[in-house]
Amino acid sequence: MTDNILKAAKLIKEQGNVIALTGAGVSVESGIPPFRGKGGLWEKFDPMEYADIDSFRKNPEKIWDVFLMEKKATIDKARPNDAHKGLALLERIDLLKGIITSNIDGLHQAAGSINVVEFHGNLATYSCIDCHKMFGSSTLKSDTGPPVCECGGFLKPNCIFFGEAINPIVLKRAEYMIANCKVLLIAGSSLVVEPSSSIPFEAKSNGAKIIEINAEPTEMTSSVTDIFIRAKAGETLNQIIYLINKMIVS
Repeated sequence: MTDNILKAAKLIKEQGNVIALTGAGVSVESGIPPFRGKGGLWEKFDPMEYADIDSFRKNPEKIWDVFLMEKKATIDKARPNDAHKGLALLERIDLLKGIITSNIDGLHQAAGSINVVEFHGNLATYSCIDCHKMFGSSTLKSDTGPPVCECGGFLKPNCIFFGEAINPIVLKRAEYMIANCKVLLIAGSSLVVEPSSSIPFEAKSNGAKIIEINAEPTEMTSSVTDIFIRAKAGETLNQIIYLINKMIVS
């Protein structure tokens, strides 16, 4: 256990009002491959061919059968890991006030987290691209090909495709969280894609301390981060929670 893990535990316990910013690195620990980087989905699929909204509108059958069904099958098998469970526990004991994530797998909610802002939506709900009626994944009956709404329009998962804007309500919720937090806990995020890449700067400018847990340093590590822990998020959060529990008991 490193000194930085102890420093992080003390900071979280003393300050409270923590917001977590999570990325693909957290989901990787549940067996979900990232989109970018080595072994990522974009090595296998051209994002402009399979994850662009215009491509979906032109050929929804291709996107569903080749890309979305594979992604959904992977997510359906995944289970929350220690990082998801640790953040949910920190929320239950009122130290963590919310999570902002770029992940679309819903594993934070599956672990018990309540206040979750999903920048890129999720694969748990679907909407008709014509009438915009919403459906839960449990109502989908087709195993192949895009499901069809009663109006005749194809259903699209409520995750953000290239060419689509993030819901402004989602952005407002994230802005409120960041404006009011005392500690920003970054876990498994490369911090290279907006709006996630701007959040550490916004939090820092509002006086928050920055804790970063990543397998590799990021561009923020030397410029914005106060405490950097080079490790997996799951094992690190287990250690942080262990130390916080000891502080509470003592």
